[in-house]
Amino acid sequence: MPFIQISLIAGRSDEKVRELIKNVTDTVAKTLEVPHANIRVLVSEIPASHWGIGGAPASEVRKIQKN
Repeated sequence: MPFIQISLIAGRSDEKVRELIKNVTDTVAKTLEVPHANIRVLVSEIPASHWGIGGAPASEVRKIQKN
């Protein structure tokens, strides 16, 4: 039973997360030739303040990149 874990910076809509789960499931089912019902996908959303990029929280990096 394939188990896929995906970590994202929080902020995407429920619709986008559902679309991601569907697309990942479809791709894994086709690639590994397993039934969709056997595939598990876990999406973890991490606050930007808890996601580090280059030694700084992503929330701060994003502010710098916008300027």
